Amino acid sequence: MDYVIEMLNITKEFPGVIANDDVTLRLKRGEIHALLGENGAGKSTLMSVLFGLYQPDKGIIKKDGKPVRINNPNDANALGIGMVHQHFKLVHNFTVLQNIILGVEETKNGFLRMDAARKKVLELSDRYGLKVDPDALISDITVGMQQRVEILKMLFRDNEILIFDEPTAVLTPQEIDELMKIMKELSKEGKSILFITHKLNEIKQVADRVTVLRKGRCIGTVNVADVTKEQMSEMMVGRKISFTVEKGEQHLGAPALQVKNLCVAGRSKHKDAVRNVSFTVNRGEIVCIAGIDGNGQSELVYALSGLMPVKSGTIELNGKDITHAAIRARNDMGMSHIPEDRHRDGLVLDYNLAENLVLKRYHTRDFQKSGFLRFKKIYSYADRLIKMYDIRSGQGANTVVRSMSGGNQQKAIIAREIDLDPEILLAVQPTRGLDVGAIEYIHKQLVAQRDAGKAVLLVSLELDEVMELSDRILVMYEGEIVADLDPKTVTVQELGLYMAGSKREAVQ
Repeated sequence: MDYVIEMLNITKEFPGVIANDDVTLRLKRGEIHALLGENGAGKSTLMSVLFGLYQPDKGIIKKDGKPVRINNPNDANALGIGMVHQHFKLVHNFTVLQNIILGVEETKNGFLRMDAARKKVLELSDRYGLKVDPDALISDITVGMQQRVEILKMLFRDNEILIFDEPTAVLTPQEIDELMKIMKELSKEGKSILFITHKLNEIKQVADRVTVLRKGRCIGTVNVADVTKEQMSEMMVGRKISFTVEKGEQHLGAPALQVKNLCVAGRSKHKDAVRNVSFTVNRGEIVCIAGIDGNGQSELVYALSGLMPVKSGTIELNGKDITHAAIRARNDMGMSHIPEDRHRDGLVLDYNLAENLVLKRYHTRDFQKSGFLRFKKIYSYADRLIKMYDIRSGQGANTVVRSMSGGNQQKAIIAREIDLDPEILLAVQPTRGLDVGAIEYIHKQLVAQRDAGKAVLLVSLELDEVMELSDRILVMYEGEIVADLDPKTVTVQELGLYMAGSKREAVQ
């Protein structure tokens, strides 16, 4: 059998957790092989072992049938193995081209030679439909574009084994389709792809085989064509999962959030990111803002949560003007925020789990006395949330958050924000990077907020999530709200047209 990579009986332990427990994975030449599992099942750890970021405690890795030692990512690159990480490894104040050649630069007399590299990058981006501007700064491009840069980094190094770690977690539906096409194109050319995901539709769409991990152990490898989505999800979580959101009758209450004629400045001086936006979110409803990434949704939420100044217009929470209120004042008045970038705006990565869970409450009487923190209270509070939200970590409340899996970091943020019992919950991409079991749980939590008479403003790029969860859909295009739709009557195709700007309605 022509296996390009074999990982045989790999075991990797961390303090308090066996991340990989005797796992075997074999990758055929030219195939797209999916690695499926819950958050914290050990998928990223296994791929980090293959990429040389971790050393296995037991087991061997073979390339083309011969045992190899991969001590670091340079060894992996030398063997033709490349990886796109879940959280991109890019230098933000460098250009696209500088990031792609970083580490394999050509120099002459101490000067960088960029011409040949630029030509190769443009050829590669043309060949695979990865349209990027080589001179743009990373800090100025969308996450979808940043991912293309990561893919070009691998192709530029002529890697033949490509590891994608949760590649679609940050992409729009359109970008996901593009990426799937790119992956198929790459495998046609003989490249072998390992694809970590928990999105079953995507596995069905592109993968040839799938290996399922559960709690660090390998449950099995199957041909994708031979199994249903339901069977895969059961292998992954060990129980049946409901793919539909159960939602009762809606009971609308008074307005919780009112936004009037809001304008927020954009990155470029010439154009506002949010232009004259007005809407209301009432108690007892989930209003979803849909749109293709980069149409002003992020800036809108930053302005609502106080992370970005408002240029003009007003924001009212429970009838009180909070347009220029401080972030803590907004929190104390009943606003919670699940941010889109959990590392930048949601967590202090080098604090432990307990400290992160109490970030918005440590100043209250419950958790401090005369300016001294009451650690006993903080840890018992954290233990309660960890149990309630099934946050998995090696050392419980003492775990440093940086060492947790992305999905469990997300659960920690959601636990903290919902437990504040907010009047309005701003939930931005709340299920990004979560597995089906966790998504089912988060959806229930959001519906429970709505049913308890709270207001939820959801921003999501997942069309299924938008259609399933929302009571009303507001579509944003180029900084404006171009449609106010009823999910019961609108089709996904129609929603896509509004999102792409080829259709708009008169919004009051």
